[in-house]
Amino acid sequence: MRLIDSHCHFDAAAFDADRAQAHARALAAGVAAQVVPAVDAAGWPKLKAVCAEFAGAYPAYGLHPMFLASHRQAHLHELRDWIARERPVAVGECGLDHFVQGLDHDAQLHYFDAQLHLAREFDLPVIVHARRAVDAVIAAIRGIGGLRGVVHSFSGSAEQAAQLHKLGFLLGIGGPVTYERANRLRGLVAAMPLDQLLLETDAPDQPGVDQRGERNEPAYLTRVLEVVAELRGMPRGSGCRDVRECGAVVRTLRLVAAHSRGDARRSVHTSCVISRAQAIHGLLARHPGRAPLPVGLHRCLSNISSTLPTAANANAPVTWVAAPRPAPQSSFSASSLPSCGRTPQTLPSACG
Repeated sequence: MRLIDSHCHFDAAAFDADRAQAHARALAAGVAAQVVPAVDAAGWPKLKAVCAEFAGAYPAYGLHPMFLASHRQAHLHELRDWIARERPVAVGECGLDHFVQGLDHDAQLHYFDAQLHLAREFDLPVIVHARRAVDAVIAAIRGIGGLRGVVHSFSGSAEQAAQLHKLGFLLGIGGPVTYERANRLRGLVAAMPLDQLLLETDAPDQPGVDQRGERNEPAYLTRVLEVVAELRGMPRGSGCRDVRECGAVVRTLRLVAAHSRGDARRSVHTSCVISRAQAIHGLLARHPGRAPLPVGLHRCLSNISSTLPTAANANAPVTWVAAPRPAPQSSFSASSLPSCGRTPQTLPSACG
């Protein structure tokens, strides 16, 4: 089974000294790929370069709420251009943060709403940050409609999780679930619908209990998988192999790669593997581009799909899924939004 880290800031400065070694450790652990979300416009070029250099790294472009001090109205225009040109796998990281003091709520919502419109316009999933703001995030998503994506590092209630599920959103589960004191989160993971789970690290942040106080990295995703399996009553094993052999249900990304002359675009599908991943893989052939969904599989698989500009894992097994179609594209453009009229406060350079 190939695991894919659905949320990793692999472009962060914390990886500058040993990014190649961290990438090698991830591959050795079975983490074949990772989605790398942006935090601000200044970081988009570096993120693009990192994803181009390391196989299995896929970019998402957006404006993170914790970096509000860096954002400008012009960045929304630039973001639209980046999405149109680079064809990322998602829009994000974006969202709302009502935990950090000094973050203007109206300004956050301005940028979040604009990025949700862009996601719908380009038919891309959204990678959402929601800290102490899940209800506000749900309201924003519901207000626009026709969206899909993931609320990463979910820490809300079961009721909020159910509302997000109905809206077509997955829940990112990472290092925090490995802490025994995280009672509400662990209870939620044990009971939530399997097709709503998405594994992540949020590296270099949010290390698990085994790496407390240290830098997090994609290789540690296997521990998150083991804990999720244990919480759902699967036999405890000594490693990821035991979890696989007992038929774990794992949310992964399956990268569909098929070269075409003069066009390096690829499709990426986020899928939930129901029952044995290997059994699912045995049912599916490798399909180029956006091949038709095999009959009947749409009932047990759900996805986030998009197009991306770089090739990787051209021979990887493919799990195809049915994409919920959004409402007709909006006529939104970044220029249609008024300026916030506020000066964001200076914030710490940390991403959650």
